[in-house]
Amino acid sequence: MISEAQFKHELDLIISNAIREDVGDGDHSSLACIPSDAVGKAKLLVKDEGIIAGVEFAKMVFAYVDADMKVETLIQDGERVKYGDIVFYVEGRSQSILKAERLVLNAMQRMSSIATKTHVYADLLKGTDAKVLDTRKTTPGIRAIEKWAVKIGGGENHRFALYDMIMLKDNHIDFAGGITKAIAKTQQYLKETNRDLKIIVEARDMNEVREILQSEGVFRILLDNFDYDTTREAVALIGSKCLTESSGNINEKTIRQYAECGVNYISSGALTHSVYNMDLSLKAM
Repeated sequence: MISEAQFKHELDLIISNAIREDVGDGDHSSLACIPSDAVGKAKLLVKDEGIIAGVEFAKMVFAYVDADMKVETLIQDGERVKYGDIVFYVEGRSQSILKAERLVLNAMQRMSSIATKTHVYADLLKGTDAKVLDTRKTTPGIRAIEKWAVKIGGGENHRFALYDMIMLKDNHIDFAGGITKAIAKTQQYLKETNRDLKIIVEARDMNEVREILQSEGVFRILLDNFDYDTTREAVALIGSKCLTESSGNINEKTIRQYAECGVNYISSGALTHSVYNMDLSLKAM
């Protein structure tokens, strides 16, 4: 996984690029009618229900736009909210509040929806040993905040990107000439480049599970689109040789059954690619 410093760098890039995109050469609506020395206060109002996420990110945005802005937090990331709740107050130059407003809202609405969906999945896994994972099916350019939201909601990050873990999927295997060749070539590559990266290998059926188990050094086997019975069979065969993960069209109705098959992880792209934004507003006071 990426380091804390790398993750912070990704967040900084998101903020700087979003402000560049939104503000350009100036917020002329505010510049036209609000004095530069005017100060104001606003509240982050919840008009929905679920798990709030993005409070700490919002603080980063406000600090980037204007270091003099002050935030009073009433509800922390990961807490449940309902209609009418006030998450925080922000106070400072009125122009600065307005400049930061849209990025704060866009990010928090998206992050809160992801955290809420993840929380539902995590709750469904309670009492089992399985944990819910996200995927790389994220919105280009804002992956860091979406994966942050998954963790706030009680899930775990699968990997951040292509560079922090090896994942040999069906296309890699087919292009490489088969599972055994793909694993051997990967291990040789890691040795030659002096990289210490975990290896995950996707299996499409039990024959591929058996072939993967013939190679050493595989961290996790991804059981892709296996039914319940075949998942249980695969978990029993794999035993403690490596970790297991279920994936493939898993939803609220099926995630518990897959967990009860004994897998260690269940990944779902729906956590980040199929959510509806939580309704939030930043209102002047």
